[in-house]
Amino acid sequence: MKNSIRLKITAGYVLLIACLLIAVMFLMNQISTLQTARNALLTQETKVQNLTSNLEKSVLNMNRSQRGYIITGDKDYLEPYNEAVKTWEDDLTQLKKNFSTQSIQKERLDAIDRHLQSWIKEAAEPTIRLKTEGDEKGIQNFYTQDQGQSEIEIITQTFTELQDGEANYLKDEMKKLDNRNTNIIWFLIIFLFSCSIIATLVSSFISRSIIKTIKYTTNAIKHISRNEGSLKTRIPKLTKDELGELAVATNELLDEIDHREWLQSNTSKIVLDYQGISSIRQLSNVFLTNIAKITQSSYGAFYVLDEQSSAKMAYTKQSVFANTASDLGRDSFLLGEGVIGQCALDRKPIHLKDMQDFRMLSTGLGELTPREIYIVPILFENQTIAILELGTIQRFSELQIQLMEQLTEQFGSSINSVLRRMEIVQLLNESRAMTEELQAQSEQLQAQSEQLQTQSDELQKQTTQLKKVNTELELRTVDAEEKTLELEAAKESLEKSTAELMQSSKYKSEFLANMSHELRTPLNSILILSEMMSENPNANLTDEDIEYASIIHQSGKDLLDLISDILDLSKIEAGKVDLIFEDVHLQTFPSQLEANFSHFGNENNVAFHVKLDDDVPDTFFTDAMRLQQILKNLLSNAFKFTKEGEVNVQIKKLHPNHEQEQLTDDWVQFDIKDTGIGISEDKQQHIFESFRQADGATVRKYGGTGLGLAICREFSTLLGGTIDVTSTEGEGSTFTLALPNLPNGLKSNDTEKTSAVEEVSETVPPAEITEEAAEASLFVDKHILIVDDDQRNIYSLEKVLHQHQFQIAYVENGFECIDYLTDHPEVDIVLMDIMMPELDGFDTMRIIRNSLELEVPIIALTAKAMKSDREKCIAAGASDYLSKPFDINQLLSVLRVWLSQKEENHSWKNSSN
Repeated sequence: MKNSIRLKITAGYVLLIACLLIAVMFLMNQISTLQTARNALLTQETKVQNLTSNLEKSVLNMNRSQRGYIITGDKDYLEPYNEAVKTWEDDLTQLKKNFSTQSIQKERLDAIDRHLQSWIKEAAEPTIRLKTEGDEKGIQNFYTQDQGQSEIEIITQTFTELQDGEANYLKDEMKKLDNRNTNIIWFLIIFLFSCSIIATLVSSFISRSIIKTIKYTTNAIKHISRNEGSLKTRIPKLTKDELGELAVATNELLDEIDHREWLQSNTSKIVLDYQGISSIRQLSNVFLTNIAKITQSSYGAFYVLDEQSSAKMAYTKQSVFANTASDLGRDSFLLGEGVIGQCALDRKPIHLKDMQDFRMLSTGLGELTPREIYIVPILFENQTIAILELGTIQRFSELQIQLMEQLTEQFGSSINSVLRRMEIVQLLNESRAMTEELQAQSEQLQAQSEQLQTQSDELQKQTTQLKKVNTELELRTVDAEEKTLELEAAKESLEKSTAELMQSSKYKSEFLANMSHELRTPLNSILILSEMMSENPNANLTDEDIEYASIIHQSGKDLLDLISDILDLSKIEAGKVDLIFEDVHLQTFPSQLEANFSHFGNENNVAFHVKLDDDVPDTFFTDAMRLQQILKNLLSNAFKFTKEGEVNVQIKKLHPNHEQEQLTDDWVQFDIKDTGIGISEDKQQHIFESFRQADGATVRKYGGTGLGLAICREFSTLLGGTIDVTSTEGEGSTFTLALPNLPNGLKSNDTEKTSAVEEVSETVPPAEITEEAAEASLFVDKHILIVDDDQRNIYSLEKVLHQHQFQIAYVENGFECIDYLTDHPEVDIVLMDIMMPELDGFDTMRIIRNSLELEVPIIALTAKAMKSDREKCIAAGASDYLSKPFDINQLLSVLRVWLSQKEENHSWKNSSN
């Protein structure tokens, strides 16, 4: 029978537990009573808070809806008002029931009832009626007298008092519960103190029964220590309790450490043996012989990638172990050929067990069949550079397999180093041969030089007569050489600066392309799925869900516009931006700005006002999109740096100065004023530079890239205007945007239609199918293969294509695509992502076209938007090209074109046959 420590301790604690039961039952009863009271109080408070919030929300909805209808005249604004009118009285009645014992709170609810009824009767209903009747003058008179505003303020103040009163009531009740909780805690402290005394006595008795067993284990550990940490010593199991189990676990730990030392020592031995070897065959022999002996392998073979072979990715045998009379192993193999070729392709070890009908291993007494085969790839820079294959008539242990995998992890770099060294030696030999040949030629030239020297002596006499003339020419030559050196120095400096500028431009283009790819990939899924939801094809979404989907889709488009703006920054610097001067209706700007930015003010309790002067013209010619982007950036900054106060926008007519009058007499000024943190005078000009803000503290506290104001300045210049700032630190800032009215645009801004960074437009071959029946029959049961490593893109594409009755399959990399097309020739079209791990889209398309010789249409999909990406895709074998994020209709149009073309070709071939 096992005398466990648990049994001993349990026996000692039986008496203690019996003593605890009575006290625990008492504590449970007290805690349950306290918890019930607390839960009831919290339930009551939650219900009151919900009803109060609903009632306050109804009041705000009525007020906002009524004002929205008065401003816009759109009856849709009255829906929240009408709904709130129907529900607020029910919420008020429920609140009164919950405040039945609180007379002060009931009086406050009565006050809310009176003032709200008064507001509806005297302010809301009359103004709605006036707006419905089109009496704008009556509405203006009504708001001039400010009728109803005082009622709303009183209601708001009463709500605050109501919430404060409820908080005080909850605080008093919680204090009573805390007093009861304190009494229970004191009882618990006394009780625990008593239990501690009892536990001390019991543990003292039990510890004496355990100490003898611990002494045996301690003596065994000291024995290991006296033998200088010999891991061969094991702790005997003298007891049948947990300490005995501890001895067993310790012995297992010593076994594991012994295994690790075995791995480390053998690894170090093999590595030291092949250090300094410069021949790949000798390196292979040393490595294979050592690892075969250590792992007790019966035979082995070692193959290395032959870079000189005419066949692509061919591996040749460099070394064997325990070779037989019939020459062990094949001389070479290709990538993917046989089991060993598949191991090189997959870059993963293959372990074959219980072999039958396999080649015999030859010994002095006869031949044996290997029981297990272990094939492991040796990698360098994620490419299989060599293959190790070992066989044994026994079994490979886990320790031996770990040794093989551990050695092959770093052996690839050694193989590559030797291969490169051999290549350098070969080049050196070739260089020596060329040197000898040059030396022979040099001797021939020496002989010719002696002949020339004789002729030179004859000419020396004639040269003497020309020395005087040469002296003057030399003086002029020295002067010319000095000037030439100065010009060469200037040329070198200019070339160096040009090279640095070209490198900077290259880095910038790569950065913008990579940034575009990283942002467009998730945007593709967001735009496709949100557009599908907003269309509600299954009619299972509510109007609110459809509105949410539309907002998500619009937000995705806004983010896409932002990406385009960042790409436009490069166009601005290159002076290659397209401007479209069109009429802008300034009268609608106040409502647009309030609709787009009021929520910023509401979130931060910052007032927001837009004022349009009476003398501002209704129509103003400029680039509307650039103007809106400038105002959006300026207002976003204003709200970000303003934590209290107000943000004001004033649109007024500007009286131009002499310089401005040369362009036009008609100017408009936009003033964006805030009461934020302000900008010091020495930082006011730096904020318009790219990636700059006022200082480091501003960056850390408020964030931002510093691009917004730089883009604003460049756009204002392109539009013919100016942007300035006046600010006082701690008081606020005013940004002034002045723009001219240019019906015919700026002659100096006839920008080119191309750019250093240009987004590729997706084109579709000229074909149209307008009948829905023809499209339906074209798409039904067509097999589409999606090749993409991003599950978001796969999911969104699958949802879209399923609606059009396509048969869909997907894989996550180029290798899987090749395997799938080989096994499924019925695929009608392939959607190929370009940026994928292991094998990217370019190489995959080349293999499909060149090796597999398939003519299946391939549509390349990529989130990169550089000008050359389309040409790269077509050159690699793509039939067409779309950049992410793409429109659903655009994708369907491309599919329709290529599927139609495929059916036409199929029909033509059938008729020809």
